[in-house]
Amino acid sequence: MTVAEDQRLDAMFSALSDPTRRAIVVRLAAGDATVNELAEPFNLSLPGISKHLKVLERSGLISRGRKAQFRPCRLELQALDVAAGWIEENRRLWSERFDKLDQHLRNLQEPPNGDRHE
Repeated sequence: MTVAEDQRLDAMFSALSDPTRRAIVVRLAAGDATVNELAEPFNLSLPGISKHLKVLERSGLISRGRKAQFRPCRLELQALDVAAGWIEENRRLWSERFDKLDQHLRNLQEPPNGDRHE
């Protein structure tokens, strides 16, 4: 993984560490939305929601388009795919390591002569 890819993952995971931003991502998974639509379920001002959107936009998780006077927000699925790919790759690695550790611990518990007394 390059330094740039690593920094992008850091930004994504940092952005997703906040429950409001995760809720915004979930909402955008259903379709594009304006800032007003995204602010609706939260007890936050429009500037407060805009700050969350800027964090998500800088991380590459969302983008903003332009439709007349509106700037709808859109979820960038390929960015989520990058994060999901990293998680899956590491989940597989961790699973293999835990399997090896489990086998090693079982081997340590076996008597030296191989006889089991159950």
